[in-house]
Amino acid sequence: MRTREKGKLEKRDVRAIFCNRTLNLRAIRAIGYDMDYTLIHYRVEEWEQRSYNYLKEKFEARGWALKRLKFDPALVCRGLIVDTEAGNLVKANRFGFVKHALHGTETLPYEKQRKLYARTIVDLSEPRWFFLNTLFSLSEGCLFAQLVDILDRKGLPEVLGYSDLHRLVREAADSAHMEGRLKGQILNDPDRFVELDPQIPQTLLDQRQSGKSLLLITNSEWVYTLSMMSYAFDRFLPAGLSWKDLFDLVIVGANKPSFFTMHNPLFEVVNEEGHLMPCIAGFRPGMTYLGGSAAHVERHLGLSGDEILYVGDHMFGDVRVTKDILRWRTALILRELESEIRSAESFRESERRLAALMDRKERLESEACRIRLELQRRKFGYARSSRRSQSALQSTLLRLRTELAGLDQEIGPLAKSSTELDNQRWGLLMRAGNDKSHLAFQVERFADVYTSRVSNFLRATPFVYLRSSRGSLPHDLALPGGRPHTPASDESL
Repeated sequence: MRTREKGKLEKRDVRAIFCNRTLNLRAIRAIGYDMDYTLIHYRVEEWEQRSYNYLKEKFEARGWALKRLKFDPALVCRGLIVDTEAGNLVKANRFGFVKHALHGTETLPYEKQRKLYARTIVDLSEPRWFFLNTLFSLSEGCLFAQLVDILDRKGLPEVLGYSDLHRLVREAADSAHMEGRLKGQILNDPDRFVELDPQIPQTLLDQRQSGKSLLLITNSEWVYTLSMMSYAFDRFLPAGLSWKDLFDLVIVGANKPSFFTMHNPLFEVVNEEGHLMPCIAGFRPGMTYLGGSAAHVERHLGLSGDEILYVGDHMFGDVRVTKDILRWRTALILRELESEIRSAESFRESERRLAALMDRKERLESEACRIRLELQRRKFGYARSSRRSQSALQSTLLRLRTELAGLDQEIGPLAKSSTELDNQRWGLLMRAGNDKSHLAFQVERFADVYTSRVSNFLRATPFVYLRSSRGSLPHDLALPGGRPHTPASDESL
């Protein structure tokens, strides 16, 4: 981190590695990597625009009139949750309480939202909720929201409600990826879709030369993986090396998350065209494999649990299952983090002003509450009374209410702006109002570390000891964020 001049707040490094649980990289003996949106980053709007177009085409082939629909990249963000029963996109906090909701593409009015979700807790284990885990979810989330509007206008007579609509969108999204049309277009024009990072190959080379085994475990098929990794890596490696020289083991078509939980059959990729043969003898150096399972990997490496670090971008398929089932160490790639941190930094002075105003408001509210209690005691004739007259108390209460109303006029615009940082509809990815978002809760629980891109490990080195900060509690007054309620004493009245 860089520190500003004396008296100014410390500037947060957008390329830092953020640590939930202490991770000694020297003790990690193998590092596994996902490929898409992890080792290779795509230009999100280009990719998702093309994905969205394919989804539209599939529904238009069914006779749906969708010509006017356009991809809106700001409508949906990672970490939102689809309420498949109500046709809503919701943002929940770490406790599962819904803090903001869209029905279709329109913000749900507060009273409607409160009535619908007042007694509802978002539980991702229930089929009602679908979590948008990754940047690949943006196109289908956007189209689903737009189709809800059409369904509400009775424009989709064959669809049997919101759950049925979501099922159709999910099936279309899976089909679009399975058919390979989208990836075929990327292969034909990678410059348009891929954002190169010349530091990632150097990062992996450092890790490999430090004695760690490196693994590539991706759901993408072999031909796509070979082409994309060659495009993104080989130009940045020393002469005579290719991307395959970085990895002890390459597994394509892994079918995550079942790769981490099941014992799937293992095949050897025998040529660059992707022809397969059953693998009976186990892994061999320099070969590529399809399918298999984490059990195969652990057995081959002679490693397990916290000796292995897996790095990926998918909250469930890469991080949660890996941590939950295997107890591997985990790193989540959140590319949006850089924009999020910059937005928060730009609001830092306003945030300080908002905190000062809120602190004053709380003190005034506390004083007003004590006066109201004193007036109540006098009215009903119980407990002791202060020495101040009733008229003096009422006059003070009126003054406090006037001052509080004035404070609210200042606080309102600042508070609203704080909820619109980085995305006008949804605000910061890791926040839901003043609380952590449900995504932040998932990250905190299952990702040992998180960062915006793999190349951030280059500066950290393969020998870094990443230490988590001391967890804060509301009563930890020495830490920022803990602001206790300290009411005025009776004597102050």
